[in-house]
Amino acid sequence: MLEDVSFSLKQGEILGMFGKNGSGKSTLLKILFGTLKATTLDLRINEIVIKQSSIIPQQHIGYLPQEHFLPKHLKVRDIIPLFYEGNDQDIIFRAPFIEKIASRKTGSLSLGELRYLELLLIANLPHPFLMLDEPFSMIEPLYKDKIKTLLLKLKEKKGMILTDHYYTDVLDISTKNLVIKDGVTNQVHTAEDLKDFGYLS
Repeated sequence: MLEDVSFSLKQGEILGMFGKNGSGKSTLLKILFGTLKATTLDLRINEIVIKQSSIIPQQHIGYLPQEHFLPKHLKVRDIIPLFYEGNDQDIIFRAPFIEKIASRKTGSLSLGELRYLELLLIANLPHPFLMLDEPFSMIEPLYKDKIKTLLLKLKEKKGMILTDHYYTDVLDISTKNLVIKDGVTNQVHTAEDLKDFGYLS
């Protein structure tokens, strides 16, 4: 259960969020996205209080969930227009590796290909903030590198929260880090700090 969770995030920052299974990381992201209600929540953007009900309609925060969400029976080239119109589609079609999978159905993609596509679709939407739940989990090293490159580029104009049990991948690109333990957020800086808070053995 989340008891006392607080942090700030600016555009240009990547916040690594760590915690053992059941610590509340995914719950926190769903609360911030507005799909799960909290008992109390004080969410502000530029000191303006944001209601949970307005997060999705006003596109304050983009969210990549753990679960895959693209229909398996559609081809990649047919999915892109569902997210982008006109010339905006070129952002995705011209991204590295997309041309070689454009004619394939998403159900035939590898985990790395699928996660990279999902991230491209969500991350290039006009949200100033982005939350990613386990973007590195179970994917090939090649696509981990592509995702890191993409996130570092997006960091120039977005603030991001990143959570994943592949902690070294998170630490590679994060600018600051927190660990949730016993419902409370604690600042961490290194893998040794994660050991001190019991996240790593």
